Amino acid sequence: MSQHDTNAVSHAEDHGDVKSYVIGFVLSVILTVIPFWMVMEGDFSKTTTIWSVVTLGLVQIWVHLKYFLHLNFVTEEGKANTISFLFSALIIFMVVGLSVWIIYESNAMMMY
Repeated sequence: MSQHDTNAVSHAEDHGDVKSYVIGFVLSVILTVIPFWMVMEGDFSKTTTIWSVVTLGLVQIWVHLKYFLHLNFVTEEGKANTISFLFSALIIFMVVGLSVWIIYESNAMMMY
């Protein structure tokens, strides 16, 4: 096996396969249908519904990171990707969060 063939195999493994995408898709659908059903049914308390939606949403974030973005949290390369992802998430959180805070405060100052 030549160097090019070895790189092609390892490169293909990094991007996942059809099985990985199907598993991710099925889990995503299940993790979407359950909270939707809970809200539409209305048989659960408000607290139970909110905590279930938040918990299943966090699980769905993990599913997307693992099966669609292929972030591997165990290997050395995966740790570097995870740090990059967390830094990006922090920047986005700060930009969005601080923007909402500035807009809210500006609106509150205009009301006086």
